[in-house]
Amino acid sequence: MSGMIVQDNLNDSLKNGLQNGLQDGLQDGELIVREQRALRRITLNRPKALNALTLDMAVTMTRLLRSWVADPAVGAVLLDGAGERGLCAGGDIRALYDAAKAGDTLPQKFWATEYHLNVLIARYPKPFIVVMGGMVMGGGVGLSAHAAHRIVTERSAVAMPEVGIGFFPDVGASFLLARTPGFAGTYMALTGDRMGAADAIYCGLADIHIATATLPDLAEALADCRTADEVRGRLAAMSGAAPAGKIHAAQPWIDDCYGADDVETIMDRLGSANSHAARAALATMRKMSPTSLKVTLRNVRAASSFKRVEESFQQDYRIALACIAGRDFIEGIRAQIVDKDRNPRWRPDNLEDVTAEIVERHFKSIGDLELSFAD
Repeated sequence: MSGMIVQDNLNDSLKNGLQNGLQDGLQDGELIVREQRALRRITLNRPKALNALTLDMAVTMTRLLRSWVADPAVGAVLLDGAGERGLCAGGDIRALYDAAKAGDTLPQKFWATEYHLNVLIARYPKPFIVVMGGMVMGGGVGLSAHAAHRIVTERSAVAMPEVGIGFFPDVGASFLLARTPGFAGTYMALTGDRMGAADAIYCGLADIHIATATLPDLAEALADCRTADEVRGRLAAMSGAAPAGKIHAAQPWIDDCYGADDVETIMDRLGSANSHAARAALATMRKMSPTSLKVTLRNVRAASSFKRVEESFQQDYRIALACIAGRDFIEGIRAQIVDKDRNPRWRPDNLEDVTAEIVERHFKSIGDLELSFAD
């Protein structure tokens, strides 16, 4: 399955909204879509589920963004999330779990659609602005960190915690994490630690800090913007200093430990480091899926040599399909989301038993299922 999966079953309200210019906005459903002069605004609208992304949401967003590329009335696009808790805490992993247990192909379709949407955002020809307020995790990072203009607030918590559920940091995050200062990205990938506003900017996953109290004025400030320079100017006028971060000061021990070539050595160095934070990182990693740790390290290391972000998405898709066919991902969701016993039983349950062959099967070609991206 290559190319974008597009569903034509858009609901009537969306079709009518597109035809009528969205003057009044679409105020119900999983997305709220509004028009404010030259600005088009998409709000993820599942606040009770931390705005978790579904397949239908990804399909609809793709259709909207593609239609706006050719529309001369559209100057810029703004993405944010409904509610107080965050932009998006990731994909709807419970739906993926249920589909995998039933032998359904939803995971395959969801990731292909999501990854193409992420690349569309990364390559969007018009200014694309994202408010990364509150929780921004997993699929939320895919929707935001590849955008041209990425806003964080004093409430932002940006993370890729997938190794804790037997998965890996996907959505092209490895491309970004491989390009952070030193080995900060490797640290973030293997621990799932959260970045505040200053850390997200320092690591290159965000651009500018704007206080939450100022955000109600954002749409009006952007309503007539048509160029990147105009957007940057309006955002700069609203920005302020972010609360102090932690990663810059921790860079020495992060680089010393996470610069190692294998997970075993990283953990040995963490155990010997003269740092409470390093020992805390080690304790966190000991709870993670051993397979996920090794697959994640290889993925980030490989991404450092990629020339285009599309290469990371292609590799992520291979790994994701291998994970859904394996055991740890399903077990991780069971432990964290379904039964909530917080006691996943990983197989293998130690690093020494995660062989090179086990890691390699996550990176093998998937033939006709390989993702392809139009220029």
